[in-house]
Amino acid sequence: MPGPRWQKFTFGAGGLIALAVLFLGIVMLSGLLLRGVRLDLTQNRLYTLSSGTKQVLADLKDKEPINLYFYFSRESAGIHAPLLLPYATHVREFLEELAARSRGRVRLHVVDPQPFSDEEDRAATLGLQALPSGAGGESLYFGLAGTNSTDGRAAIPSLQPEREQFLEYDVAKLIQELGTPKRPVVGLMTALHMQGEMDPMTGQPGEPWPIVGQLGELFTLRSVGTEVDRIDTDVDVLMLVHPKNLPSQTLYAIDQFILRGGRMLLLLDPASGAESNGSGPGGASDLQPLLQAWGVDYDSHLVIGDLERGLEVRTSMDAPPIRHIGILGLHREDIDTADVVTSSLESINLATAGFVAPHPGAKTSFRPLLSSSAAAAPIPAQRFASLLDLATLRDGFKPTGKRYALAARVTGPVESAYPLGPPAGAKPPAGPPAAHLARSAGSINIVILADTDMLLDYMWVQTRELFGQRVSQAFAGNGDLIANVLDNLSGSPALIAIRGRASFSRPFERIEALKRRADDRLRAKAQELETELRQTEGKLAELQTQRADQNSVALSADQERELQRFTAEKLRVRRELRETEHGLNVDIDRLDAWLKFLNMALAPILVSVAGTLMLIWRRRRRQSPPRPT
Repeated sequence: MPGPRWQKFTFGAGGLIALAVLFLGIVMLSGLLLRGVRLDLTQNRLYTLSSGTKQVLADLKDKEPINLYFYFSRESAGIHAPLLLPYATHVREFLEELAARSRGRVRLHVVDPQPFSDEEDRAATLGLQALPSGAGGESLYFGLAGTNSTDGRAAIPSLQPEREQFLEYDVAKLIQELGTPKRPVVGLMTALHMQGEMDPMTGQPGEPWPIVGQLGELFTLRSVGTEVDRIDTDVDVLMLVHPKNLPSQTLYAIDQFILRGGRMLLLLDPASGAESNGSGPGGASDLQPLLQAWGVDYDSHLVIGDLERGLEVRTSMDAPPIRHIGILGLHREDIDTADVVTSSLESINLATAGFVAPHPGAKTSFRPLLSSSAAAAPIPAQRFASLLDLATLRDGFKPTGKRYALAARVTGPVESAYPLGPPAGAKPPAGPPAAHLARSAGSINIVILADTDMLLDYMWVQTRELFGQRVSQAFAGNGDLIANVLDNLSGSPALIAIRGRASFSRPFERIEALKRRADDRLRAKAQELETELRQTEGKLAELQTQRADQNSVALSADQERELQRFTAEKLRVRRELRETEHGLNVDIDRLDAWLKFLNMALAPILVSVAGTLMLIWRRRRRQSPPRPT
């Protein structure tokens, strides 16, 4: 018969098996009971939908489901673009979370298109962009397409890792576009001849500005006169360009349009070249008292000059190029990359632009979208009226060291610029709602650009004739900026509220810090070696000139000693460089081993220790003598 020791072993092994069976049972039971329960434990809540996205999904109620097709060529990416794999996994998991939260209103289909398959043909039909990969002509698809019940289609042709923080916005925008297929209405109010100036000789309108043609492909453009009593309620966004001397009735109509939830893109200019007749910049535009009511300061008599961002121009074909500090070329560092309308822009060109600023004590939020460099300062606009020598703009110019906002987004609650009701000369609102609004029902959303010349074709696009057709090629992001702003403002309030998310990638900060410190040390040693090399070579040259026999190739004793010293010093520095590199690898390997231990060994060790302590406790409890009764 087995002894007591064997029985104790049997009981201990049986207890571990029972614990394992119990653990598996709990996991299976939780999978059944907690199905659909999701918990986002990422640091930046990457998989938690924002309130705006939830509202977009809620607006799909009582509508046919939307089908999303996530195309990703996993095999091709693994061979030719392995860095895409982690981001593709993040995109797929986010889309799965969105579909799970939609309550069946969004259906997700994950497609891995194989070469020359039906799925690959349908990807092109849906508007996805094939990225060439490999010498064999294979295509890599990494995009998102969607369809609705009315054969409507929308697509993100290629999901760019650079836009990962705007992934939620782009997907929500696509869903809203499919759920509400009607094109947004943009009301264009301007005194400029943007839609083509009438030719008095022929009586025919001229060519519209390229920006108008681009916007006409994306939105329903509607002309709004500068003398109106009311702006129609079906206008989603009002695009107001270069307002000058607007009558009180039009100012009041704009005021009430904004207060009842309308959005606006406003372009101002202290010296508009678009209004010029060739004799210099035109007059200034302004929108008081509305700007004051919205908490924005703007001086229509000042133009921003910038020494660092001024572009070179030619006054004639024979003249050399000269820097014009009033015509600015903004770079990536001057653009707000955290706002969805400017995040993807690389360059913007402006001419005789003004600036805007938040009014002290304003209740609205003021966010600069475009900014000057720190080498900027205001210049009186009248200096551009009869400017003959561009170099004179620098006379007395002193940068203030301040970055000026050339474009900004203004949001928040506001009060009417006419608190007592319609001003004199303005008619009360006609039709519902007829009541005067004294304050906004919610947060307004206005984007202000302090330049109208950015819309002119020579500032951002080159148009040429090709096979009898006019072809435009953009060399700056001016057109994309206008389209992005209107696209953003014409969305629902829920979509506008969605902002960029944090990056899902988590760099190894301690390892990067170790590499930076080692790199600093390596660079210092390299500079030390170069310095000693130059000094030694100079010493050798000096000794060479002091030799008695200039034609001899033998080294003097001093040269021999100097050469030996330099050789020994070079070996020492190289040895220190190797030691520094080795120290870097040792620190990184030590940290890597510690992380592997934490991730792979610590949990089993803790479980083993806990199990051992439990067995010891149970054994001692059994062996302890019973207490006397």
